[in-house]
Amino acid sequence: MAQHDRYLSPFSTRYASDEMQYIFSDDNKFRTWRRLWVALAKAEQKQGLAISDAQIAELEAHIDDINYEEAAAREKLVRHDVMSHVYAYGLQCPTAKGIIHLGATSCYVGDNTDIIIMRQGLDLVHKKLVGVLANLAAFARQYKDMPCLAYTHGQPAQLTTVGKRATLWMNELVMDVQAVETQRAALCLRGVKGTTGTQASFMELFGGDAAKVKAVEADVCAQMGFAKAVPVCGQTYSRKVDYNVLSALAGLAQSAMKFATDIRLLANFKEMEEPFEKNQIGSSAMPYKRNPMRCERVCALARYLMVDVLNPAMTAGTQWFERTLDDSANKRVAMAEGFLAADAILNILLNVSDGLVVYPKVIRARVMAELPFMASENILMKAVKKGGDRQELHERLRTHAVAAAAVVKQEGKPNDMIARVEADPAFGLSREEIEAELSPEAFTGRAPQQVEEFLAEVIEPLLAQNAGAAGQKVELSV
Repeated sequence: MAQHDRYLSPFSTRYASDEMQYIFSDDNKFRTWRRLWVALAKAEQKQGLAISDAQIAELEAHIDDINYEEAAAREKLVRHDVMSHVYAYGLQCPTAKGIIHLGATSCYVGDNTDIIIMRQGLDLVHKKLVGVLANLAAFARQYKDMPCLAYTHGQPAQLTTVGKRATLWMNELVMDVQAVETQRAALCLRGVKGTTGTQASFMELFGGDAAKVKAVEADVCAQMGFAKAVPVCGQTYSRKVDYNVLSALAGLAQSAMKFATDIRLLANFKEMEEPFEKNQIGSSAMPYKRNPMRCERVCALARYLMVDVLNPAMTAGTQWFERTLDDSANKRVAMAEGFLAADAILNILLNVSDGLVVYPKVIRARVMAELPFMASENILMKAVKKGGDRQELHERLRTHAVAAAAVVKQEGKPNDMIARVEADPAFGLSREEIEAELSPEAFTGRAPQQVEEFLAEVIEPLLAQNAGAAGQKVELSV
């Protein structure tokens, strides 16, 4: 039954997927703690500590059946989350309770788990990013030849194609895929470093045998699926790692906002729209409205995520010496919500990119309204070839263009530049000769070929490497 008497995060109720929410759930965190404790016990046993197979088997038997009530009651008493879970685990494992967390500090489970969870989150973000690219690749291929207006300064400039514009969105998302891959590859466990990173407690356990201490750390890393631990640290891994990871997610937010903003503008032009469901209500007051609410939500969440990256930046810069605890409360909110926001954005992009609506006749009409201006250089060259004076004709074209623009803007009438040029004897061109220069497809340059090349050289290899990521479907909550 829904709870209506307390704050619930919209990320949980409206935006983020169940999969990403589980990654940042208590259950995933505390199960990972227990896996780390088992990994430590196994590594320490292998290097000669008096830890029995029976103790390890007992720990393994209770990795997933966490006794949350006992842990919560203990934390209320001792005010320490890690020691409360050590205690609760020990209640289930009476034979092994004396060797749980042996030689470790709280950050052994806390920081190592944070790294593992971030890697899981990055994997899901990566999968969804590739899914969006797969959708947009199909869209770009379908519309690679369709001419449309291209803009600079928000003003019609030349022509491009609908598919070529999609590659601009895709190119930035490819940068985000690369950033996510870079950050995932850079993640190292904090490892087995002790209270202030000196491994002093483990040196004590192993009688000063540094080789055994290093072997324990390497063993734990291998068990948890990491190639290595950080080379040095204080009590925590450097909080710059959090900043770097969240920066990659904030980069995704930038790309998503650009994409969504373009769709919102194109919806205003009535050239393209995001999906609009049969029974969807666009406005409580205006029944005819088809508001781009999905893309508006992307922009809203992207703005939040781009600002959120300031949290780990300030946290990293204000850590004292080997560590201070003012990172904890901020970190547990900022990092989780950064991933949840990125996930929510990608859910919407998957939905939007899978159902973009294009209105070819509107696009064509808007192109033809501007094309006489854009074709002026071609018209000039044709008239010069027939013996006209280039400088004189250029000035006449400029005059006609200004007058035609005034007719459009001030009188609300169609662009009459072609009629003006036809009526001007200085050009010596018939309407047929002028209209021959008005084929939109002749003004898109290499746009269709650029789409084909981009898909072949950049997107198709990426999709081939991530074959399972295509075809993702998302049903949005609201």
